[in-house]
Amino acid sequence: IIQDACDTFPEKIILGIDALKGKVAIRGWTQKTEQNAVDLARRYENHNIKAIVYTDILRDGMGTGINLEATKALAKAVSIPVIASGGVASIDDIKQLLAIDDCEIYGVIIGRALYTGAISLEEAIKESKKVS
Repeated sequence: IIQDACDTFPEKIILGIDALKGKVAIRGWTQKTEQNAVDLARRYENHNIKAIVYTDILRDGMGTGINLEATKALAKAVSIPVIASGGVASIDDIKQLLAIDDCEIYGVIIGRALYTGAISLEEAIKESKKVS
């Protein structure tokens, strides 16, 4: 199904990979698989995927900070742009993602930190423009 979608809509599909301790979780995070998140991402390397949203589900909505190491490992392993998700707590998380020098993080999803006011959208945009 994914290959068909990518063939029909090249560079328009964003793949979501939700992981729990590096293993892919499915069915609304209720089932953990033995599939390694990085290995799954590599399988889609030549599928005309626009990007991968990588969510560390242990951190999602917790405001405990992004899983920088896992996000970086996935971004280094594939040429597909990676969007970080899960756990963004402060502008420091965004700064850390922007400071990665051996791979590029394409974007970041900020949820709860915006709702609680821990990060302002203006501040996040301003910070991201410093490296644009």
